[in-house]
Amino acid sequence: MTRAIVVGSGPNGLAAALTLAVAGVEVTVLEAAATPGGGTRSIEATLPGVLHDECSGFHPLAVDTAFSRSVDLESAGLRWAWSDVQYAHPLEGGRGSSVLRSVDETAGGLGQDAGRYRRVFGPLDGRFDKIATEFLQPMLHVPRHPLALAGFGSLAALPATVLARSFRTEEAQALWAGVAAHAFRPLGSPFSSAIGVALGTAAHRYGWPVAVGGSRAITDAMITLLTQHGGQVITGEKVTSLEAAKQEHDAQLALLDTSPRAAVGIIGHRLPARVRRAYERYTYGTGAFQVAFAVQGAIPWTYEPARRAGTVHLGGTLAEIASAERDTWRGRMPERPFVLMGQQSLADPGRARGDVHPIDAYAHVPAGFEGDATQAIIDQIERYAPGFRDRVVGTAVRSSTQISQQNANYVGGDICTGANTPRQLVFRPRAALNPYATGVPGVYLCSAATPPGAGAHGMCGYLAARSALKSL
Repeated sequence: MTRAIVVGSGPNGLAAALTLAVAGVEVTVLEAAATPGGGTRSIEATLPGVLHDECSGFHPLAVDTAFSRSVDLESAGLRWAWSDVQYAHPLEGGRGSSVLRSVDETAGGLGQDAGRYRRVFGPLDGRFDKIATEFLQPMLHVPRHPLALAGFGSLAALPATVLARSFRTEEAQALWAGVAAHAFRPLGSPFSSAIGVALGTAAHRYGWPVAVGGSRAITDAMITLLTQHGGQVITGEKVTSLEAAKQEHDAQLALLDTSPRAAVGIIGHRLPARVRRAYERYTYGTGAFQVAFAVQGAIPWTYEPARRAGTVHLGGTLAEIASAERDTWRGRMPERPFVLMGQQSLADPGRARGDVHPIDAYAHVPAGFEGDATQAIIDQIERYAPGFRDRVVGTAVRSSTQISQQNANYVGGDICTGANTPRQLVFRPRAALNPYATGVPGVYLCSAATPPGAGAHGMCGYLAARSALKSL
């Protein structure tokens, strides 16, 4: 029987392990941390009984993919839940805008921009299954749905500030800027619309669901199925030499759910010089600074739909967000950073303890930021929900430095495992027909540094494992 090791137990490492195990490979997952999961961990960070997601909290691209269709995670206990409002963007004075599952209902709340919103997202919504099939794989491929991909690509290639001109009102422009900011890129740069168009359309097609019981439920379900197929996960085992790990576990295959930088250290001298250079040149993005809040009662948002939204984007107007993202990319901490806030207990009440609710927030900060952004995050929330700080009964902070120390894939606090530059959106982690191959026979990279990139969808691991199986 073929044996394989997978280094790292994030969603991509587990997806790779499960894909190999289903195909009959004997798999051992090696995880340096004490608990598996990587970006899909959940803990009682603030108070006992109040459950927070450590990193990924919403999973719009995990519901219906080639990987999710290849395994039955629901049979292992995974359940999805949705809030009434997928995401909201409050502005000052009680104004704001929000996205619902329906394109028409969303457009209906945008006043004079209703028709413009329908023209942007309506055609994409109807074709999104085909579109997602195309971008949830390496970009260098022969498309099965070229017309659908072309429609998506014509918008994705635009700078987000250019696409924002499709809208006239401050509310609609801000709504777009908030979802585009998920790219962790200056909004005026080419292809900075790609992530926003994908996530915005996914909100209509699939919604932005949470995993019932926390994102760790995704990890638990994958490990359950992996165990059923004869695989195992070993925690507390840090791999520093790939050759030693392969010999210890008598493995013919190795898949690395690591950053390219870590892969260089693990593979060592066996890595071809051209691949080593590419991995060492790989670019990492800006950082995240996280604060978990335990909040008594509901957050007093002045924009009412934000009280029903799973995700709330805080950053003000298009101009404010564009300025903040430009500053963070240039290494300057903005006074008012873009903040993403998760209210997961609206969809999954079991995460709360009585009337105390978990709130997960992170700010975009410069790479390797060593300061404290806690007050800046609180100030942004207070700006749109006066009285918020009086309802906070517990906090837990993870700085950018702590994030990178706790998960080596998040270099400098970059939770996307790589900058979404135009080059790396197309060629990540390097320009190659097989981006998962490391150049070392039987060794593959399967992290979010490979296509299709960040997100707890497992597709990077699934596609890397498929590549490895072809080599057999």
